[in-house]
Amino acid sequence: MSSQNMNLDWQVCSRARLSRDARFDGKFFIGVLGSRVYCRPICPAPTAKEKNVRYFPSAAAAAEAGFRPCLRCRPECSPGTPAWVGTPNTVLRALRLIGESGLEDGGVEVLAERLGVGSRHLRRLFLQHLGATPSAVAQTRRLHFAKKLIDETRLPMSEVALAAGFGSVRRFNAGIRTVYHRTPTQIRRLARQTAIQQEHQYYFRLGFRPPYHWKSMLAFLGARATPGVEAVESATYRRTISLNGSHGCFEVSLDEDHDALAVRVQFSDPRSLFFIIERIRAMFDLSADWAAIVGGLEGDPLLGERVQADPGLRVPGCWNGFELATRAILGQQITVKGATALAGRLVRTFGQAFCGGGNLTHLFPPPEVLADAKLAKVGMPKGRAETIRALARAVCDGHISFEGIVDVDAFLTRLCEIPGIGKWTAQYVAMRALGEPDAFPSGDVALLRNSGLGSFHELERHAEAWRPWRAYAALYLWSVGASKPLHSKSKNLSKEAGFESPRPSVTPVSSVA
Repeated sequence: MSSQNMNLDWQVCSRARLSRDARFDGKFFIGVLGSRVYCRPICPAPTAKEKNVRYFPSAAAAAEAGFRPCLRCRPECSPGTPAWVGTPNTVLRALRLIGESGLEDGGVEVLAERLGVGSRHLRRLFLQHLGATPSAVAQTRRLHFAKKLIDETRLPMSEVALAAGFGSVRRFNAGIRTVYHRTPTQIRRLARQTAIQQEHQYYFRLGFRPPYHWKSMLAFLGARATPGVEAVESATYRRTISLNGSHGCFEVSLDEDHDALAVRVQFSDPRSLFFIIERIRAMFDLSADWAAIVGGLEGDPLLGERVQADPGLRVPGCWNGFELATRAILGQQITVKGATALAGRLVRTFGQAFCGGGNLTHLFPPPEVLADAKLAKVGMPKGRAETIRALARAVCDGHISFEGIVDVDAFLTRLCEIPGIGKWTAQYVAMRALGEPDAFPSGDVALLRNSGLGSFHELERHAEAWRPWRAYAALYLWSVGASKPLHSKSKNLSKEAGFESPRPSVTPVSSVA
């Protein structure tokens, strides 16, 4: 194996390849020396001999080594790079920024500057952990997304080129021909699409590593769905979205025949499709590495049985960080049902109407609208109303941005400077808006109750053993008592729990979303 692949255990890779183990899908790729293609571990093609394969930690590394993507297993459909234990935060945050905007904002030098490191050092880190440079990773993502658009949509090739981030159709054609040894038109013919797609409607299949607890994801999102903006019905999640002045919606359901979610997007600007799909991947935690998570939690006396009984819980993300933070503030110290009703009134009063059919009727109001909104109209307590307005003003003046976050701790510090937002709300935002797997709202009443421990200090101390997967541990603890009322003894815990509203009544954490 080459030096760039030293972080892969070839014996583990070999066993996963020979058994076509879906749990390893996207965690490494297989280069076949004879055909010069690279495949996923689940590729249905006849299994090559061990001496004729090489293993790579990323698709970009395989491409850099001169292999082209397999047309049978379609590496562009594999789950995203997981947040492996041991991968530096610099690399993980760089991947997050590349996922948001590629390298369109100035290339590797600007990316490295945002991360606070030198560009040469950043390239070394990428080569060490992913086997490819940041530019190669961004280029491979762009090509993979273009391939999905060619296979799964009827978009004209000129719009595919724009949606995938190519500067011109010529560069798009050249890139596809170089990598796939076929023209985009030839690839589309091979896909043999039969479904008729309406204008501005797109279908995607987004893979995950099993197991995936879809019912728990829907239950969590359904309990917190903002009326008019979100809906969960018939085992499907639907919501409205707004991006760069355009509006639309999407729906997500489980693909029963594959380890994947079926996503249908309705949006007028195809240039936004890459961002939309990346955001949906994050929202449904599709890059999570369950094998690593279960390894960190299954031996714990508080969680072990629950993890074994309900494998595959994922941390639900969100579409928009400002919306999530506003929803969290709305839910302070009231029930889930009460917070949902309040969010619905907020949307009906201040949100823009949306004509998408069904019960999706509004867009969530942006910070520009809520910065000076008279929130008393919707029956909101004065303190919470001022917190939401302060948050909105901080976003409008650039003091707080939920996009392109590099230093998470600095972001959470700025968030906690807003009166009415404390550590508990900040950690909840880190879990769901930033996708931080180790975020943990330790001062939460429901977490303490369901853990069976005697104090918040004891809970914090015990939670150290759950690092770096404390967010997943929190999901398991919340699920333990999701249908149970709080014990009466919990009524005196609200101040100790760190809830930011001045009222002394208690709220289980499930009311905050």
